[in-house]
Amino acid sequence: MDTRSYLPVQPGVGMEENFLSLDDILLSHERLPVRTECAFPRLGFLEKSSDSQDIPEGTKMELPLWLSKGLQEKKRRVLSVELPKVYREVWRTVFNADPKMVDLHKMGPYYYGLGSQMLHFDSPENTEIGQTLLQTFIGRFRRTMDSSQNAYNEDTSMLVERLDCLEKALFRSGQSGLNGFQSWEKGQASQLTASSLVLNYRKRKMADLQQ
Repeated sequence: MDTRSYLPVQPGVGMEENFLSLDDILLSHERLPVRTECAFPRLGFLEKSSDSQDIPEGTKMELPLWLSKGLQEKKRRVLSVELPKVYREVWRTVFNADPKMVDLHKMGPYYYGLGSQMLHFDSPENTEIGQTLLQTFIGRFRRTMDSSQNAYNEDTSMLVERLDCLEKALFRSGQSGLNGFQSWEKGQASQLTASSLVLNYRKRKMADLQQ
């Protein structure tokens, strides 16, 4: 029986978001470099480096992803979003050369998620960004899963510290599958337990009978 008070909700896939996922909530607060294309009256408090009451046109600042997406309009351009350095051409060349050697967690714990969200913005480099994300994932996937399958009952902190959030979820999934297989081999998988729904139903039924 799973006794955890919170059951993890999987994040969205690609450009989609799951607003019940803690990972997607944290992802939405990642800050992006932006440049204002018009003045923002009485919003100077958002720019901590300025004492002005307003944000003038052409100001470079950082805004969270959720706010940048909300202000992105095709009809009226109020701001332009710049690519974070990890998605620019220099780093794309590094990823395309040997993605397995890159510390994705240091580059940003949501490398794949944030990169997918960047495709919402009209950047001429969107095609190259998408290709690099895909090739990086493919290039690192086998090593991630092989590591998860060869670390039974071992300290895996050193293995996962260089992984992106998505890769860590895949690693945990691989570990869970391995542990389940090991339990099956030992004959422990045949032990059946009642689900939490059944147990909760029995408790409610007993409470109704006692009233």
